[in-house]
Amino acid sequence: MDGRPPRPLQPEPLALATTRSHSGQVNSAPQSPSSPLNSLGWSAFFADQIGSDEGDLIPVRVSVVHRSRLVAETGTGPVRLDLAGSTMDYAVGDWVLMDADRRKAMRTLSRRTLLRRRTEAAHLPQLIAANVDTLFIVTSCNDDFNPARLERYLALANEAGAEPVIVLTKTDQVSDPQVWRAQAAALQRDLDVVMVDATAPDAAVALAPWCGPGQTVALVGSSGVGKSTLLNTLADKDDEAAQPTGGIRENDAKGRHTTTARSLHAIVGGGCAIDTPGMRTLHVSGVSAGLDVLFAEITELAPLCRFRDCTHAHEPGCAVQAAVAAGTLPPERLDRWRKLDAENRANTPVPTGPRGNKSVAPPGKRR
Repeated sequence: MDGRPPRPLQPEPLALATTRSHSGQVNSAPQSPSSPLNSLGWSAFFADQIGSDEGDLIPVRVSVVHRSRLVAETGTGPVRLDLAGSTMDYAVGDWVLMDADRRKAMRTLSRRTLLRRRTEAAHLPQLIAANVDTLFIVTSCNDDFNPARLERYLALANEAGAEPVIVLTKTDQVSDPQVWRAQAAALQRDLDVVMVDATAPDAAVALAPWCGPGQTVALVGSSGVGKSTLLNTLADKDDEAAQPTGGIRENDAKGRHTTTARSLHAIVGGGCAIDTPGMRTLHVSGVSAGLDVLFAEITELAPLCRFRDCTHAHEPGCAVQAAVAAGTLPPERLDRWRKLDAENRANTPVPTGPRGNKSVAPPGKRR
């Protein structure tokens, strides 16, 4: 790659087929499996949300979020949208109803899933991607591989309701990639781990089970692990249309941010992929259910503890500590659970005040 930024999407003539009901009302929702919107992930879940008075609005999917406007996919090409409200209310992957005459986003449809994260500077969580079926957590077989950070991504996916898949890249640069695969698979019960060469067409074949017609995947991970390279392979992009890629520093496997904005792309197999910038930090907040799934072995042992509010640190009769002593639960696994649980409690706003007049207290400082 020559490092050139990707060309901005240019709006194209809108050509979305519509049908009319017996009453003469225009129905903009696709009516057949061959509808161009179906490849973007349109389904009955979204179609059922369109009101009887919204038949003149057209559903489109947000592909890029700028500071003051949106770019959306219509199924026949991108279109620029004006919007009501702030772009902070929209995520790449959202389905919105568009007034075709004014090219304006009128309403966001309810999301099936939503990936979001807490940042230090912002009061509200940052929206990462919406309506994602599978989260590809991309990491490489080098110093970037960090179990504690991967667990944060897994908690994020679990809480959102997206299926997590760990994608191991740069397996050709290590003597035994199966060692890395085993470490990744141990992070969560029944977790899929796929080893790929991000530059090879075989990568699209290996990930095909999650990239079928109408499916949406999102790629997350640190800079330099091969997310953009993998996206170019999945989308079969030529050099001119490809996302820019960059190398890493050999001494610490750190990469530069080559993806600067989230964006939606069509991929081979009939699905869509959402590319995201590399995340240097990922704080957990509001992911209690996600942590329960991630640390299922601790979640299942907790009810067996003598005390209901056991912290699994020093209490007598602690079933979790007994598992550590028996060698069935790695102590470092418990340590990471304790750190994430404490961080999540500290960062998650909690309802306060008398019953019937609840307010939400802001999260406190992380312990």
